[in-house]
Amino acid sequence: MQYQELPQLNEEVSKICLGTMTWGQQNTESEAHEQMDMALSEGVNFWDTAEMYPSPPDKDKQGDTERFMGTWFNKTKQRNKVILASKISPMGFLRDGQTRFNAKQISGAIDDNLKRLQTDHIDIYQLHWPERQTNFFSQLGYTEEMAAQPLEDLTPFLETIQALNDEIKKGRIRAYGLSNDTAWGLMRYLWEADKNGLIPPLTVQNPYSLLNRLYEINMAEIAHRENVGLLAYSPLGFGVLSGKYLDGKRPAGARLTMYDRFARYTNEEAISATVQYAKIAADAGLDMAQMALAFVNSRHFVTSNIIGATTLEQLKSNIDSVDLTLSTDVLEAIEAVHTQHPNPSP
Repeated sequence: MQYQELPQLNEEVSKICLGTMTWGQQNTESEAHEQMDMALSEGVNFWDTAEMYPSPPDKDKQGDTERFMGTWFNKTKQRNKVILASKISPMGFLRDGQTRFNAKQISGAIDDNLKRLQTDHIDIYQLHWPERQTNFFSQLGYTEEMAAQPLEDLTPFLETIQALNDEIKKGRIRAYGLSNDTAWGLMRYLWEADKNGLIPPLTVQNPYSLLNRLYEINMAEIAHRENVGLLAYSPLGFGVLSGKYLDGKRPAGARLTMYDRFARYTNEEAISATVQYAKIAADAGLDMAQMALAFVNSRHFVTSNIIGATTLEQLKSNIDSVDLTLSTDVLEAIEAVHTQHPNPSP
């Protein structure tokens, strides 16, 4: 395993991060425990979850993913071996609709996170997506409707930052990060923290894959200049970049087979690009999923690559991508496809 230091924590996190959003939907509690056993044995010490999980969101199952983690921590007594990330989510059915990023709601959410996780602290606490309406979750353009939303109707950035800093002082979280945010959002948090002498965000968790490299356009330089690491999610585009959906296939139990709401990675342009990426992998004698993950692993601005799996075989293969170094020929072929099909799945 490869590791990278998180400066605020003075600890190294694995280049591969264990994603968990299938636990409670596609994976049982015992299967989740098996994944945690394997991940830790393979050197994956960085795990990511959220109060909203499993995904797709389900009011009746909400929190199950954290609960599965909590029972594993209680059973194994190995919480100290894991750098744990979780999130507060502005999902309407949470906390009876009280989902603002203010001090009261952040404190209440962390109360519940810690109880489910059976731990006394979370290492990185993330804002799952912005309160404000902006272009995330496959929305490429910044629309007039988004622009019409007054910031005065939302929790002030400074109040959110102060609340998170207070939780750091209490020791209930060690650092905080953003997720699904924009360049303006990240810079505003950094500016407010700097202006007021407060701890800034440590990470940002945004999508990044061969089918969505928008992070490179304006976020990557911020990550570099401001020392805010990218936690890349959906590096396989909901499994599309494994090649298992090519030629219209829908394998039993696979995510896109079960849930038709995840369509952003299967539009015409994305399918065309995926076919070409599959050919690059085949010509080079590479496993397609490992090639796609190795590309993400190789980016200088990526702190950790969040992989998910529903089987132990998938998990092991995904973890092993950390040992793959892509050749110059493969990287040049990838760039050629990207030039022809830039970011088909925002």
